[in-house]
Amino acid sequence: MNPAEAAELLMHAAAFDNRNGSAAAAKAWAAALHDVPLDDDARNAVAAYYTTPPQNPNERLWILPHHVRTLRSKIRSARLENFQYEPLPDESPAEFLARYRGQVQAIASGAVPAPTGRLALEGCPSREFVAELEARGWEVGRPVEDDEESAAAELADEVRRSGPLGVVCPVEKCRAAIGKPCKAPGGSDKQPLGKPRLKPHSARIRAAAGEPEQAAEERAEQEQRIRQMSARALAREAETVEDAVLVDEEAAS
Repeated sequence: MNPAEAAELLMHAAAFDNRNGSAAAAKAWAAALHDVPLDDDARNAVAAYYTTPPQNPNERLWILPHHVRTLRSKIRSARLENFQYEPLPDESPAEFLARYRGQVQAIASGAVPAPTGRLALEGCPSREFVAELEARGWEVGRPVEDDEESAAAELADEVRRSGPLGVVCPVEKCRAAIGKPCKAPGGSDKQPLGKPRLKPHSARIRAAAGEPEQAAEERAEQEQRIRQMSARALAREAETVEDAVLVDEEAAS
């Protein structure tokens, strides 16, 4: 855009905002829009700017060169919304770039009518593709259930393969959900479960491995063994403390 063309565009803008154009303003606009031609898109950009009300009703609309550049680009991009490149067989990269740029320029400028609809996929899978799917155990054309329960069941089945965190913890005082770590006992009324455990509960590990849950007698026997081991450990610790006291008394005497 040269100063003469910029002066013409300023006269077009003056019809909206009653500005007083000048030679200095025309030179300034020409410098800011040196790579933008004076065409219908540039004039429509001015009209589009004054079509939109200002954010503050008390403010006065006053178009600037960057408004023209931005709105003109939006007008041209809108024509390319449904554009699909039409390639030629065996075209070279140089031919592709030249033809692609030519099609984009022709549609964006309005010289070629813009596409009115998107291209749709047509036809069915090839026989080779169907044969490959069936060889892998897939059934082509099988109806797929589209409900939340089926999707949740499939997701749970996939997560269940990931280890103990893939199942709900069966421990009554834990009941950690899928993907959540087990909790240690304790806490408060608002948060009845304590801190996360570094290792999942044994019952959860067995459930993830598909092992049957222990019977009440087995659990009671295991708890009894744990209590006996704890009692023996406490007894050994008490004996160690008594021996240390006797040594201290002999040293003091």
